[in-house]
Amino acid sequence: MKPNRFTQFAQAIMSGIGQIVLLVITLATVFGIAQEIGIIWSNRAIAVSDILMLFLYLEVMSMLNHYLGSGNLPVRYPLYIGIIALARFLVLDIKELDGLRMFALSGSILLISLAILIVRYGHVRFPYNDD
Repeated sequence: MKPNRFTQFAQAIMSGIGQIVLLVITLATVFGIAQEIGIIWSNRAIAVSDILMLFLYLEVMSMLNHYLGSGNLPVRYPLYIGIIALARFLVLDIKELDGLRMFALSGSILLISLAILIVRYGHVRFPYNDD
């Protein structure tokens, strides 16, 4: 069934809005990277949390690049970002965390890692058909 004019117009509008949002995300990410480098520069020291923050930005840029190149977004990228964010939180707040919260964060990282393995296995074992 061929889409009508209204549907085509709505799709064009949504696509344009999506492109604008992607541009905003890209600019915000680049600005965040510049800010983080500025913080490192002003502190004259690099902490593990700074490196993990840069990895977060790198994963966001990777995700944007992949989406712009292929038009689809693998679910693995947000999962990677989640793992890095949880690891950063764990590193930053380790002194204030009690044992139960530390165990919960570690368990969350493990569960996300298992989800990535399951998704990867599903993609290899049951590849998508272009039909």
